[in-house]
Amino acid sequence: MRKVCFANQPAGEKMDKTHDIQAIMKFLPHRYPFILVDRVLELIPGERVTALKNVTINEPFFQGHFPAYPIMPGVLIVEAMAQAAGVLALQSMPEDKQGRPVFFMGMDKVRFRKPVVPGDQLLLKIEILKSRSNIVKASAKALVEDNVVAEAEIMATLG
Repeated sequence: MRKVCFANQPAGEKMDKTHDIQAIMKFLPHRYPFILVDRVLELIPGERVTALKNVTINEPFFQGHFPAYPIMPGVLIVEAMAQAAGVLALQSMPEDKQGRPVFFMGMDKVRFRKPVVPGDQLLLKIEILKSRSNIVKASAKALVEDNVVAEAEIMATLG
């Protein structure tokens, strides 16, 4: 795997602070109600990211999925993992590519293990498996209280 640096941070070095929602919105084009990453807790460019999504009853999808038993749709859990992977991909690219969009290309080996409900904190753990030119393949896991609730391999391309 080729390690690259971003924002004057050497490749493979852990970032020195967390990224809050304001910083995340500088990396991702998503906005409410579709931004699904609230905070980046740890990021090592070219290697991995750990991010957080706070799941609240105020999420618009809970109105219809399902009113009597609200659970977070699996496709949105995968989207949250993809957004965290997008932050990692952008942080792992050279500065001249940082303004370009990241597009979700595909997913493999997707598994849902347990439902995610209001009040949960979804911990998103993403590790880069391969990185070539403008394409990144990553392993993604979503956890609630140390239990894996979903996992996938995801691919993205730099636009």
